[in-house]
Amino acid sequence: MARVKICGITQETDLSAAVEAGADAIGLISGVGVNTHREINPATAADLAAAAPPFVTTTLVTTPSDPSEAVDIARTVAPDAIQLHSEFDGDELGYVRAETEAKLLLAVGHDNHDRARALDGAVDAVLVDSTSEDGGGGTGQTHDWEATGHLARELTSPVVLAGGLTPENVAKAVQIAEPFGVDVASGVELDSGKKDHNAVARFVANAGRGVQLTPWLSIPAASNSGR
Repeated sequence: MARVKICGITQETDLSAAVEAGADAIGLISGVGVNTHREINPATAADLAAAAPPFVTTTLVTTPSDPSEAVDIARTVAPDAIQLHSEFDGDELGYVRAETEAKLLLAVGHDNHDRARALDGAVDAVLVDSTSEDGGGGTGQTHDWEATGHLARELTSPVVLAGGLTPENVAKAVQIAEPFGVDVASGVELDSGKKDHNAVARFVANAGRGVQLTPWLSIPAASNSGR
């Protein structure tokens, strides 16, 4: 069974629906350089992160222009993990990791396995996504799950599969790619960033129907208390 992250949470009712469905993590999109209706301001992201219960990993999804910007927004939001869509090198990633004391996920394009290999070990997990021309995710497009599965077996870092996943295809995606986790945004949406609560529940349930053959590598889900 792959762990599940529901990304693009914009309001507390959707947070509650993700938690009730059994999601392991939620994604809060803030400080991104692309036009998306899923983006929320850092203060709202901080409120939602604080509202999440223990053992649900709150993840700040951001596209900072430099490491200091990443650190600044992370200090405002206080997430358990940071998902970076950036071109930072290993030293810059290490700086963000040290300054925020948060788990670090690096998003890479599905066709950029070389970057994932080069930074394996510099982050806590690698998220493989379908990306648009401007480098953003959330395209709603699938990619080669078998190739991602090969990458997952090659890396020491856990691999999270994203890109075009839906309640209807997630079980097959898990069976083929055998990822540590799966990430969904548009596949469980109604409109304007609002989630379809029924689709969220079905996605989490169906992700558990995939067979994961590789050992799990745990990213502990920290409590928000004290952060």
